[in-house]
Amino acid sequence: MSNPPMYGELLPLDREVHKNLKLDTAQSVIPRVAKQNSVFLAAVEFADACKEYPIVFVRAGSGDDSKAAVAPLAVLGLRPGSNLFVQNDQWTGSYVPAYVRRYPFVMARMDENSNNLAVCFDTTWTAFNETTGEALFQNGEPTEFVLNAKTFLENFEQEAERTRLICELLVDLDLLQDMRFEATLANGEKIDVEGFLALDEKKYAELPDDKVLQLHRNGLIAMIEMHRLSLTNMNRLVSKYA
Repeated sequence: MSNPPMYGELLPLDREVHKNLKLDTAQSVIPRVAKQNSVFLAAVEFADACKEYPIVFVRAGSGDDSKAAVAPLAVLGLRPGSNLFVQNDQWTGSYVPAYVRRYPFVMARMDENSNNLAVCFDTTWTAFNETTGEALFQNGEPTEFVLNAKTFLENFEQEAERTRLICELLVDLDLLQDMRFEATLANGEKIDVEGFLALDEKKYAELPDDKVLQLHRNGLIAMIEMHRLSLTNMNRLVSKYA
């Protein structure tokens, strides 16, 4: 089982093994994402995220049918290992992506050949202990705290799957192209960001009416416009390096 960015070692929660485990929620998880210059973003988050972050697409291997897969990301910094929205243990943006909010829990497949997902936790997160914080189990049963976390994770997975299908349609319609972003910082340093995909404006404008209707009925017209709008935030990121 490979660990997603931001996570250390994952273990499935077990009511026997972890019956005394607690989570000190007073400890901020934000430092864990301080070196992430981008995070996955579900389609449902575009409306909030596009106001602050550039939303781009990246290649994400291939799907079950061997088609090229892509995934949307919120760009948080223009340099590797640079998150411009983390200051000490605080998130300075108005919207915190769900990818960050779900930490230190995650749904994960424990067996690559299985579709069953288990609630896992990052064993390297120092807020886990047996003395202080929210109990994870009580009398052998998950507490309301864990049940709420599980509901959040299940919703996250559902939205991630919906996003995958949306991205699949964008790929099928060949609406994404390789892009690069160049900028010069106030100190004269030049930044060149590449390796991401954005809307191919020409192909989008030339879509036949039936395909435009298909996008509209799938809610993608609004999503595409949010993506286009969000790209203006690239220059806002540049100003943050001043």
